[in-house]
Amino acid sequence: MTTQTQTRPDYAAARKAMIDSQLRTSGVNEAFVLERMGAVAREDFVPDSAKGTAYMDRAIRLADGGFLPAPLFHGAMLAEARPTSEDKVLVVDAGSGYLPALVKPLVASLDVTSPDKAANAKKKGEYTLVLVDGAIEHVPAGLAKLVADNGRIVTGLVERGVTRLATGRKAGKALGLLPLAEMGIPRLGAFDKPASWSF
Repeated sequence: MTTQTQTRPDYAAARKAMIDSQLRTSGVNEAFVLERMGAVAREDFVPDSAKGTAYMDRAIRLADGGFLPAPLFHGAMLAEARPTSEDKVLVVDAGSGYLPALVKPLVASLDVTSPDKAANAKKKGEYTLVLVDGAIEHVPAGLAKLVADNGRIVTGLVERGVTRLATGRKAGKALGLLPLAEMGIPRLGAFDKPASWSF
């Protein structure tokens, strides 16, 4: 009678490979980013069936319909945002909880909200940094309200079917986005532009 031993995946090695082959080769070399992404276990934020692919260069669909974006998006987002110990941060979470776990030790305070609540926010926020864990078509008034004056936002942006990392800073009531690097980012439907009539 033979017994089969099941080998457990080496997640620590997979994390190191993610850093070396996905982040570093794409220009994400900031020490604080590599430290956080090496410390937080992506496999803890996906369904059991997806743990073996948690470190691949792709988004993972979650059981509740949300997703965990690919590692490069989070690495590039953190590098661009440069969160500080004085930042009051809001994460618009796509359902995984991974991005809040990356950011929390770096900042003064952290709140988490859903895409629907952020898109339709009624109250004014005082967040110095807003991170959106996915790609949006535009910044609706509700989301813009949550950013403090002179506060910054880092998000994914969808333009003509292409997704890019994007950043912006609020000045008065104006909050525009500057598209940066093109990369695969899952779309957040809560931030789609309202459909307009065409004749």
